[in-house]
Amino acid sequence: MRIQMTRISKLSASAIALCVSISAPAFAHDGDGGKVNYATDHAPIGVMADHRHKKGEWMTSYRFMYMDMEGNRNGTDSLSNEEIVTTIPNKFAGMPSMPPTLRVVPNDMRMKMHMVGGMYGLSDRITLMAMGMYTTNDMNHTTYMGGMGTNILGEFNVETSGFGDTTIGAIIGLDEGKTPHQQFNVGLSLSLPTGSIEESAQVLTPMNMQPTLRSPYAMQLGSGTFDLKPSITARTLKGQWSLGGQASAVIRLNENDENYSLGNKFEATAWAAYEFIPSFSVSGRIRGETLGAIDGQDINIMAPVQTADPDNYGGEKIEALIGFNYVGQSGFLKSQRIAFEAGFPLYQDLNGPQMETDLTLNLGWQKAF
Repeated sequence: MRIQMTRISKLSASAIALCVSISAPAFAHDGDGGKVNYATDHAPIGVMADHRHKKGEWMTSYRFMYMDMEGNRNGTDSLSNEEIVTTIPNKFAGMPSMPPTLRVVPNDMRMKMHMVGGMYGLSDRITLMAMGMYTTNDMNHTTYMGGMGTNILGEFNVETSGFGDTTIGAIIGLDEGKTPHQQFNVGLSLSLPTGSIEESAQVLTPMNMQPTLRSPYAMQLGSGTFDLKPSITARTLKGQWSLGGQASAVIRLNENDENYSLGNKFEATAWAAYEFIPSFSVSGRIRGETLGAIDGQDINIMAPVQTADPDNYGGEKIEALIGFNYVGQSGFLKSQRIAFEAGFPLYQDLNGPQMETDLTLNLGWQKAF
């Protein structure tokens, strides 16, 4: 099991320090006794497992996440298609029909994820949660002719879709739980390998053939492993401002049936939100992550394309995000939350060549009862 410790660990330490610092007592909204659900009682929609519920309370949720990737880079440097096919070695060179350099280049990718979840307050301190997802991955490629040069043979598209992995777990409160406006929580979840890791698609090879092959790791729907997902989160209210921070990880517990495991991920985030009215707040957030390369190899994934190489995964990213929360206070929308968040990259240092991330979007709906 490979654990990558990088400069993002400094951001993780900062997030943990923020969690500790904001767990001190804070003033709730005047006169509500800590019973009213306000917009600032929630983290931005892109933060998972951020809050718990009172005993006997249920919550259902739907989240839609969209990620747009276009262009390639190695480390922090951008790479053109021509540079990739003339200078980047093919990991599988020397095997039958394998050229010495990469000859297929991914140009852009779109990922759409639909997540449906539920939470239940087992007690004021413990909330149980579960979440399933349906994912669609869409990637466009350019294939270059023969074994050398920059002559384009053609283009093709690969799409995979289906149910992904399922997460179950609990959020455990470390504070007294007297008000929803201030919480200090530890999350402990387990991701179950319910998503397929055997997806395949028809491709265009440099020899102008169109076989159906096992899709690269980025196009698979799950990890194939049991993954531990711990987190620590704190948030508090300061007048009309809400402050929060979270440190989290995804730790692969085993090797999957295809003899590999995705890289471990460590993430830290901090946010501030301002409440214009009790039902509406606007937030700003910064997020950093470090993701390890894939450990092992699926012997069915072999092609002269960067996404077939397990070493071309992972790296470090820092992202800035803006968003809003709306929580209904009365009528039909009472106790319903509608939220949105958009993210833009500030820094990407990738174990390349890899496609870079240009945009992330999160849209969500939740209802408590």
